[in-house]
Amino acid sequence: MDVMEKLTILADSAKYDVACTSSGVDKAGKKGQLGSAAAAGICHSFSADGRCISLLKILQTNVCVFDCQYCVNRRSNDVRRAFFTPRELAELTISFYRRNYIEGLFLSSGVVKSPDYTMEQMCETLSLLRREYRFNGYIHAKAIPGASPELVRSLGLLADRVSVNLEMPSETSLKLLAPDKPRDNILAPMRQLRDGIASSSKELTVYRHAPSFAQAGQSTQMIIGATPDTDFQIVRLAESLYKKYSLKRVFYSAYIPVGTNALLPREQPVPLLREHRLYQADFLLRFYGFKASEILTEKHPHLDPLLDPKCNWALHNLDSFPVEINRADREELLRVPGIGPKSADRIVTARRMASLNFDHLKKIGVVLKRAVYFITCSGKYMPGVVFDSSFIYHNLIADTRRNPGALPFAPGGEQLSLFAAPAFYPMGLPESQRALPG
Repeated sequence: MDVMEKLTILADSAKYDVACTSSGVDKAGKKGQLGSAAAAGICHSFSADGRCISLLKILQTNVCVFDCQYCVNRRSNDVRRAFFTPRELAELTISFYRRNYIEGLFLSSGVVKSPDYTMEQMCETLSLLRREYRFNGYIHAKAIPGASPELVRSLGLLADRVSVNLEMPSETSLKLLAPDKPRDNILAPMRQLRDGIASSSKELTVYRHAPSFAQAGQSTQMIIGATPDTDFQIVRLAESLYKKYSLKRVFYSAYIPVGTNALLPREQPVPLLREHRLYQADFLLRFYGFKASEILTEKHPHLDPLLDPKCNWALHNLDSFPVEINRADREELLRVPGIGPKSADRIVTARRMASLNFDHLKKIGVVLKRAVYFITCSGKYMPGVVFDSSFIYHNLIADTRRNPGALPFAPGGEQLSLFAAPAFYPMGLPESQRALPG
């Protein structure tokens, strides 16, 4: 099998690994070395200056001794198998880089022979890139659960970002669908990476030429919808991972039917809207100061398909609103739908010079179509706005209703209408309709 055949097989096998993340590390080009890395670089997206930043997303091999039922590369699945030698993969990466096809590498692998053997092959690939080919670009590598601590450390010294896939949101689900992977085999390298990153940061403050260890941090990935785990369980787990393991990102991947196990859903894939809502909830945890218990509860364990999590929280906490734009502190502003960290900072800066009105907010970058229901400017609402739960709810979901492709996923979710709801209710709603749905 030639290299191009291997590339076709192993690039296709890697498509289920989520890697769309900023590099998170600044590395300028060095004399005698190839490549650099910019913190704003995004895989398969665009940087601030308009450049497309891309990675070669590839597996070392799709041969696997494990039989995880949700994985296309599982042992029992009849697929074509291939294996890159470290030299082949290193040469392919450099060849693509020199042709300006890629700016970095995302390397994962099936488990061939044993976790240690697989990690040795991955480390040798990265070692060739870094030391022989003098590649200084961005590398994201997936650590193999069950590999020895020495090999995890070697991987961390060679890659900019290292991740360990948690895969299933609960230990029960992992035991059912991936009995070959004890949960501690996943959590142990995550702990090691956390401690290694912290130790490396301290060493670099003392000696700037100290070796860096996974300087762009670590991340993990969870498969969503393959098991009955609720959004509440997933969001609470993500919060715990951020606190315990200092993760940079938790990725959520909507399950795509690739298995025949009776425990797996078969009829249709999990709607991407659910994945999207989980990412929105994740942003609230990381950037807006929310707790998992504020977003969801055991009584209400599913995210609303019609409202983003921030709007849903605001609608159920109207006693915290309206927020006066010219007096509220930054933390209060961040709780307002339509106001993000940048626009909150701009508001705090701009109001030092003069009182702000709704026109000012629009220029600052506030998303007024969501924010107007929860704010006042100099004590006044925007004309036509009624501070009423049902009025706000129907106006917020108007855009969603106009998009019948965004189907709900939550149990008991309302089927979206093909006919758009009224976009605005300037006179308010009848008393009989002013009860918040649900």
